[in-house]
Amino acid sequence: MPAGTQFDFAHVETSPDATSYRAQVGWERRYVRLLVLFDAIACVISAGLAYFVRFGDVVDFDTKPPSSKPYIIMTVLLPLAWVLAMSLNRAYESRFLGGGSEEFRRVVNAAARLTALVAVASYATKAEIARSYVLIAFPAATLLSVAGRSAGRGILHRMRRQGRCLHRVLVVGAGESAATLVRLAQRDPTTGWSVVGVCLDRLPGRHSHDRPERSGFDLLGVPIVGTSENLHTAIQATHATTVAIGPQMDGETLRRVLWALEGSDVDVLVSSALTDVTGPRISIRPVAGLPLLHIEEPELSGTRRLMKMAFDRIVAGTAILLFAPLLIGLGLAVRFTSRGPAIFKQIRVGRGGSEFRMYKFRSMYVDAEQRKAELESSNERAEGLLFKMRDDPRITKVGKFLRKWSLDELPQLFNVVNGSMSLVGPRPPLPSEVARYEDDVYRRLMVKPGLTGLWQISGRSDLEWNESVRLDLRYVENWSLAMDFVILWRTLFAVLRREGAY
Repeated sequence: MPAGTQFDFAHVETSPDATSYRAQVGWERRYVRLLVLFDAIACVISAGLAYFVRFGDVVDFDTKPPSSKPYIIMTVLLPLAWVLAMSLNRAYESRFLGGGSEEFRRVVNAAARLTALVAVASYATKAEIARSYVLIAFPAATLLSVAGRSAGRGILHRMRRQGRCLHRVLVVGAGESAATLVRLAQRDPTTGWSVVGVCLDRLPGRHSHDRPERSGFDLLGVPIVGTSENLHTAIQATHATTVAIGPQMDGETLRRVLWALEGSDVDVLVSSALTDVTGPRISIRPVAGLPLLHIEEPELSGTRRLMKMAFDRIVAGTAILLFAPLLIGLGLAVRFTSRGPAIFKQIRVGRGGSEFRMYKFRSMYVDAEQRKAELESSNERAEGLLFKMRDDPRITKVGKFLRKWSLDELPQLFNVVNGSMSLVGPRPPLPSEVARYEDDVYRRLMVKPGLTGLWQISGRSDLEWNESVRLDLRYVENWSLAMDFVILWRTLFAVLRREGAY
């Protein structure tokens, strides 16, 4: 339905056979079959690799098993057991696919449980299965399965950017809450939401901000197709597969909505009034028969923080050793192609507001700061807090290449090693930016700034200031080691795509 057209509410209220509607999501079943294939192939490769290493001449083991028959049987049956374990651990459920770290966590959990089951079964039956076979097959299958899921997610996201493999979403709620859900769906196409209609808690009229003369019976370009009272027939009219409900709907109305949708295969999502708090911080706590959301405080200290610090320094130190020739080569290229030092040092603000010296390869001419005042009128960031230009004349030729591939940020690995930065975190701000922060934005400084982060994999310099802040605060509120692993993995593809790199 094109934006700006009036929907026939009378038709919605009297549409026959409303209870016969069934949501059809054919692409989802095909995607699950693709993941099953990826998992099976990963296990076949891993089992074959383990059998080849154990019985080939690649490694000289002290003892040889009396028979290879148990290994042949296990090599054949392992892919079936692997897929079954993934299914039992709900790693193929649609709600976990396509986004977030929960999918990968379930893959790892399923692999760990299957490994423990095989170990216990082999001990109980006194089966002579070499530990080397298990230690090769199961970790390799886990890594390949995670890689396969990542590849599948990349395929899915690419198709969603093309307008395919989307959930047809009907948004239900008051004007502002409905508009928030529509904006979230329109902001990131990889979420897989195609909002096909909006059901308000009342008809748009003269005394609401959704009145016809202001919006033409649409909300942010999405047609208003009814109210919560005729939700089921609105779903049928828009062929929706998912209903997203705003937080203002009362419990009695929500219960009746759920009753009305029973048997329709329509997914129901209820938005929380608390935004950008997700993952393990949220749990359901029943009180006197009433389910309440329990919100944990963000874990910014303790064991997990120590683990993050150890992981950061080990990975950064290893990367410096591996990339030492590259770092030296890039430093020489910067030094000998333009006047000035190879390393650019700048004061940034870190955790708790403490200042530190951040290192980057110099990508601009040495008089860049003096020339900045001349270019203020060309600032492409309307909010003015950051200065960004796509064709900044202060950038050197080598600097353009470094920024294009994010190589200018490699010296920040030394900041990670000395503890002033983390591998993953909010963008490190300038003191002048912090001086203009509003109260809420200071929460960005509760964790160490990162070499990469949600801002890096979500558009970088193309992001508006408010969106950049929202992503940083979302990381602060929900950070975990699993989230860090996902961000690091996605950073690789963000660098290759070169989106927002200038």
